[in-house]
Amino acid sequence: MSSNNNSRTLLVIALVVVVVAGTVPATVAGQAERTGGTVVVEEGETVDSLEAFGGTVIVEGTVTGDVSAVAGDVRIEGDVEGDLEAVGGSVTIAGTVQGDVEAASGSVTITEEGVVGGTTSIGAGTVVVDGTLEGDAEIGAETIQLGEGASIAGDLRYGGTLEGNTDAVAGTIKQDSSVGVDVAPTIQPIASWLFAAYALALNLVLGAALLALFPRFSDGVASRAASTPGRSGLVGLGVLLGVPVLLVAVALTVIGIPFSVVGAFLFALAVWLGLVYGRFAVGAWLLSLVGVGNRWLALVVGLVIGAALGLVPYVGDLLNLLVLLLGVGALAVGLFGHWRTARERDRESRGGVGPGGPTTD
Repeated sequence: MSSNNNSRTLLVIALVVVVVAGTVPATVAGQAERTGGTVVVEEGETVDSLEAFGGTVIVEGTVTGDVSAVAGDVRIEGDVEGDLEAVGGSVTIAGTVQGDVEAASGSVTITEEGVVGGTTSIGAGTVVVDGTLEGDAEIGAETIQLGEGASIAGDLRYGGTLEGNTDAVAGTIKQDSSVGVDVAPTIQPIASWLFAAYALALNLVLGAALLALFPRFSDGVASRAASTPGRSGLVGLGVLLGVPVLLVAVALTVIGIPFSVVGAFLFALAVWLGLVYGRFAVGAWLLSLVGVGNRWLALVVGLVIGAALGLVPYVGDLLNLLVLLLGVGALAVGLFGHWRTARERDRESRGGVGPGGPTTD
């Protein structure tokens, strides 16, 4: 029995490492196509080209070819010798792009150190240019801010409100309301769907591992969340608010910093588990309304609904937060109950073999 438990534990650790690996920094080498929480071309590293999809894409080294990135945050801090195509929540060029730049984002920033050698085409909510654009520029945004350090060697065609240092433009300046209109609204929803699909795939892998390895415990968490949603939600709220405070308090002791760092990682993992369990519970409850009791189908239904809600502004975020509280609370209660049962068994075992014989309460 002990051997089976050890094997199961090792398998769980392996699966968690594989799943979590999709959310931690991924370093690239050579010609790269990478997905991950953070994709990095490190300082001093050189790759031929980069196609990346992740929460954050950072180029600190050198890419001798083109860069195509879809991410929540795209940062170019090194040298891109080819073109840059970027779609994300924010795009920052604080290095050099020797070719053309095409970007669709909520915000685009070209810092004082940023240089674009080719043409620049941007569709965004806000654009700030403090760096150097050596070619022509087409920028469509609600607000376009040209800083004092900005320099545009070619012409500027823009749509939106142009503010700041217009003397930075060496060529002609022409307003065109069509600039940027077709680009950002078309690409940004695609990026949102890609992010949702990526997160859904990770959650499915983690959820499948949990159901396969801990079927009884997983069913218990779902049942607890459905039968006592108020209690589970309050416990989840207490965990989400209390644990970070505790970790900060431990870190303030200085000697507790390593424990706080490990605790933060475990807390983040627990929150992720709680989110998956919460959506699994919702899926199981919905299927129970039509008389279906398949846990695998419940997992898929719950996660798909959660991913779809993530695409709905405000209301979807609120509902997903409630599901998170539900899942974290049910998971915390389940783990506490499992720990208490194990402790009582250990106490009974010790009492039965003690020198005075078994004890009774």
